[in-house]
Amino acid sequence: MNSAARRIGRTLALVLPVVLVLSGTLAVTRVPWASTSTASQMLTASTGRATTKAGPLARKAPQDVLRDHLLMDLQRRNPSVALTHLQEAVNARPSLAKHCASIARALGEAAVTKYGAPHLAQKYSRPVCDTSYATGVLDGVADGQ
Repeated sequence: MNSAARRIGRTLALVLPVVLVLSGTLAVTRVPWASTSTASQMLTASTGRATTKAGPLARKAPQDVLRDHLLMDLQRRNPSVALTHLQEAVNARPSLAKHCASIARALGEAAVTKYGAPHLAQKYSRPVCDTSYATGVLDGVADGQ
């Protein structure tokens, strides 16, 4: 009986660390912030020299990319679609929440520009980022006068 328990203990001592490492590795690769695109690559020390200057291929900040994408959505469709996508993006990436109000405000201003009248832009108002969209509509009216 004692040798059987020892054998089981040794087996667990060898197998358990391997299982834990593999499950931890798989858990980290499945989180929402892990990139699934093939465009993202890891730069290693052997791939060449690094530069400190931001060249023409410098990346935009995530909130700027989101703002540009949502403004295109607004132009192609309507502000309601853009506001829904804004809410989904903030829910998916909570780090964008601090930029939500400024993006919603920009959408409100763009809606006034698109429709030419605040009442037409305001009918698409949604409770995204409090009243930032409505504030943007008012800013769009003030800029247009």
